[in-house]
Amino acid sequence: MKRRQFQGSAAALAAVALGGPLAAVSTGARAQAGAPVEGQHFVRLARPVPGSTPGRIEVVEFFWYECPHCNAFEPLLEAWSRRLGSDVALRRVPVAFRENPFVAQQRLYYALEALGKVEALHRRVFTAIHVERQRLDTPEKITAFMAKNGVDEKTFTDAYNSFGVQTKVRQAKALAEGYKVDGVPAMGVAGRFYTSGTLAGTTERSLAVVDFLVDRVRKGG
Repeated sequence: MKRRQFQGSAAALAAVALGGPLAAVSTGARAQAGAPVEGQHFVRLARPVPGSTPGRIEVVEFFWYECPHCNAFEPLLEAWSRRLGSDVALRRVPVAFRENPFVAQQRLYYALEALGKVEALHRRVFTAIHVERQRLDTPEKITAFMAKNGVDEKTFTDAYNSFGVQTKVRQAKALAEGYKVDGVPAMGVAGRFYTSGTLAGTTERSLAVVDFLVDRVRKGG
């Protein structure tokens, strides 16, 4: 889902397809023709972005909980992440293309991270929004949802409002700006490369492009 598409209503956001079916088919056909091509299937950042995992190749997934493409991408990403080498670190970064409801959901993710609940509840949030049609777009709704899922309300609220979570939100904003993220889901590699389903052809193909870029970084490219 592209940045410009986030300007519409919540109902419109859920209905917009990433890049459109014709774009996915034509770009996907090119992507399958051979090795990923710089400027076509991925871009190199003009200015490298600092990472947060020294000594490892950092791969960043940019996402938004209400994005249907991010919801569909999540199981692919999880399966892919289980075969990463020990020299690769996956980092999830929620984006905010505007204040509401993005920032509330950024804080939701980072509160889960602070409480060590990402593995248990990250996919549950996607399910609640995309399958159960729950609106998790305010602190009150988010806190009530967490309480229903076994997280102490005060514990969650303290984490959600903490300085650490607010700092992570600011860092996410800077990182998304550094990678020039214009839609989600998207992937950054080693602070130097950027790809997405639109560039690669499909979100699944974007993971193959990331594999290519990780290998390139390993070899000093």
